[in-house]
Amino acid sequence: MAAEPADVDVDKEITDLYRHLLAAWNARDASGMAALFHDDGSVVGFDGSQMNGRAAISAELGDIFAKYPTATFVGLIREIRSLGTEGVLLRAEVGMVPRDLADINPALNAIQSLVAVRLPSGVWRIALFQNTPAAYHGRPELSEKLTEELRGEVQRMRSHSPPQAAS
Repeated sequence: MAAEPADVDVDKEITDLYRHLLAAWNARDASGMAALFHDDGSVVGFDGSQMNGRAAISAELGDIFAKYPTATFVGLIREIRSLGTEGVLLRAEVGMVPRDLADINPALNAIQSLVAVRLPSGVWRIALFQNTPAAYHGRPELSEKLTEELRGEVQRMRSHSPPQAAS
């Protein structure tokens, strides 16, 4: 069954919102990342830490980016599901490439969930973003499979990026 045009538009809008979230993280842009959230949006971080409200999200991310050489996210969207006319759930699997390396660090693979709400203006904002370790306790084959998929995404991204200028 083909998706309705309105569904396709929402899927694209939510995909774009998620891609902007990852891009802001990768650019280490705390205020840009926080701007994607609803005023009272929430984050549950990889370590279980919580950030509530756009101002707190911006401040906490600013501290993280100032103190740590954060890795680059590479994500694979697995599902976008409507939660009525004004809400959407996005699920993704991600890996991280540490700044000084060229490969995924499997210990940092994660499952991400994003709940977005549509504002009266029609703009989508993130109400909840959760980043949970993809530990797959006792099932190393699942971790290995995800890591290989993410490596494929890293290669795909590199093959589509503009050439770097020679220094």
